[in-house]
Amino acid sequence: MRGGLAPLLGAAVGMIPQCGFSVMAAKLYDKKLIRTGTVLAVFLATSDEALIILLSDGSKAFSVMPIIAIKFIVAVAVGYAANALLRRESLSELSENEEVHGTPCGHDHEEDSKIRRYLVHPLLHSLEIFAYILVVNVLFGILIYYVTEESLAAFLQGGLWYQPLIAAAVGLIPNCASSVVITQTYILGGLSFGGCIAGLCANAGLGFVILFKNARAWKRNLLLMAVLYVISIAAGYAALGIAAAFA
Repeated sequence: MRGGLAPLLGAAVGMIPQCGFSVMAAKLYDKKLIRTGTVLAVFLATSDEALIILLSDGSKAFSVMPIIAIKFIVAVAVGYAANALLRRESLSELSENEEVHGTPCGHDHEEDSKIRRYLVHPLLHSLEIFAYILVVNVLFGILIYYVTEESLAAFLQGGLWYQPLIAAAVGLIPNCASSVVITQTYILGGLSFGGCIAGLCANAGLGFVILFKNARAWKRNLLLMAVLYVISIAAGYAALGIAAAFA
């Protein structure tokens, strides 16, 4: 992913609901094998388990295509813009016999057997997602019970325009729990469409975990995170404006 189509391809693979692609992009970027715009395209397109959760819920399944379209357009646009601004960015080459590995779940399990890598780890990951969804639903149910639906709805409507700020901050948390919380809160009516867009654009899976392992590049990583946060907020507010226009 180093040619002229790199941001487009990066956004395309990032849309696949699997955090392993953001991990691979982060590894390639840390080794200077891909450009900044390309890794941003992958990060912005990544949604972890969000699309699967939305498709499994009939009430919000219609949101999947708009979310995919917005995230893909934002990812491609930002990717090409960043690569154009940083057109003199230097790249490296893999040394002889050097390889970059990625794993299906986004974690390093190269030493594990095929059974553990392709059966045990995905099963544990699925159980983890189920636990997150259950916790969000229980907490939301408790909140509605004590606060009442009318009061909660009034609060959410009053805070409609600061939701992207909060959701994008949650999305930056490098864990699949963040995408689950954002998506499930949106499904339950606690988050607007714009807030959902902001949170899912900022959600780069485990990509930043990989980048911050390189302590020497902490300034670069913080700047990349800040750029992702600002772009995600802008996308969220744009989505809010579009939704308001068609309301």
